[in-house]
Amino acid sequence: MALSFLDREHTVAKPGYSRWLIPPAALAIHLCIGQAYATSVYKNALVNHFESSLTAIGVIFSIAIVMLGLSAAVLGTWVERAGPRAAMFASACFWASGFLVGALGIATSQLWLVYLGYGFLGGIGLGIGYISPVSTLIKWFPDRPGLATGMAIMGFGGGALVASPLSRQLMALYDSGYDPADPTSVASGSAVTSLFVTLGVGYFLVMMLGVFTVKVPPPGWTPAGFDAGAVTAKPMVSAADVSAANAIRTPQFWFLWIALFCNVTAGIGILEQAAPMIQDFFRSGGMSSVAPTTAAGFVAFLSLFNMAGRFVWSSTSDYIGRKPTYVLYLGVGMVLYVLLATVGHLSTMIFVLVAAVIISFYGGGFSTAPAYLRDLFGTFQVGAIHGRLLTAWSAAGIAGPLIINGFLDAQGTPGELVAADYRPALFTMVGVLAVGFVANILIRPVAARFHEPAGSAGAFAEGKV
Repeated sequence: MALSFLDREHTVAKPGYSRWLIPPAALAIHLCIGQAYATSVYKNALVNHFESSLTAIGVIFSIAIVMLGLSAAVLGTWVERAGPRAAMFASACFWASGFLVGALGIATSQLWLVYLGYGFLGGIGLGIGYISPVSTLIKWFPDRPGLATGMAIMGFGGGALVASPLSRQLMALYDSGYDPADPTSVASGSAVTSLFVTLGVGYFLVMMLGVFTVKVPPPGWTPAGFDAGAVTAKPMVSAADVSAANAIRTPQFWFLWIALFCNVTAGIGILEQAAPMIQDFFRSGGMSSVAPTTAAGFVAFLSLFNMAGRFVWSSTSDYIGRKPTYVLYLGVGMVLYVLLATVGHLSTMIFVLVAAVIISFYGGGFSTAPAYLRDLFGTFQVGAIHGRLLTAWSAAGIAGPLIINGFLDAQGTPGELVAADYRPALFTMVGVLAVGFVANILIRPVAARFHEPAGSAGAFAEGKV
């Protein structure tokens, strides 16, 4: 068969294969799907082209994030069974077709096609692509699961750093009237159509590099010098395996779901409001001392910390443990939100540094979660369990902006707000983080009644069950 190279049995590594090829393969996927964070680049162009509202265009991104969570949850078990190569290939097909169907929608002025394309189809590609390398990375790096997942998921946070300037330059190429250096310049609909086609084809080719590179370790493989007993002797690290079906029946899964939901809800509130927020915090007499270009630079700065936090904090968790790392995210996060609300307006330096650390915790929460799941539930179906956990992200993607925008709408008019108007929202986020902090503290090792019988994990991986 033409696609037989995708079968799991054809992806088993031969002797001499370097496990350090796996993180670049995962990055090839995550850097591409991380473009989802760069949709603001052409948002105004779509509003003009469809003669629509920001809300109607924003629905495209909302559909994509909801489908990310749903597809990761529903298809997680298939991803485990089919293997990383088939899953990455499916992700590339959905992600690329999402751009192409979206381009057709823009070209024909049919907004529903953009919803169907980038939102629905692209969102499925996001979900499959996000979880597809996770289980494989953890199996290749049993000694450093936090480092491994941090390297890959860092790519999702950094995807916008590549996609944003690339998209601006491509739109300038396709529309001579568009100036990428001018924040008020808006590209034409035809330029965005061409951009979508280019990104769809380009991302598919880059993702194929990951598809052809990725391999799974042979049964029983461990890295040289690895002592499984030393790892499982650590607090909160299990030597047993738990299936995805059983994992969602445990209190540990739901406590971690709550902890991730609270961490993401708090972080996404700042990330979504970053540019106007820094201007509002330093507004006096109706004028802000922070220029729009500076605010845009602040957003890029936060993206760097979002990306770096995914690698640094997840890697650190290999040494201090997953539970203490989440204590850091949620406990220190509460302190930082209080500082932001009370003294953030006194200095731009204080504001920027506090916000940057908060966003690094936001990113770290994502990349530490797969390793936390591995510690609690083993490697058996960790990718499928991770898919189910990501529904917390979908829920937080709705809750975070609703909380902060709801408070700000009640305080006044955008462009006229000041630091004091943000305090009710920021103190609410302190309460949200407190709930997550308690949930994380309540996590204990999984009870033996949920463990899989010996040998079932291997049979599943070989497609015998």
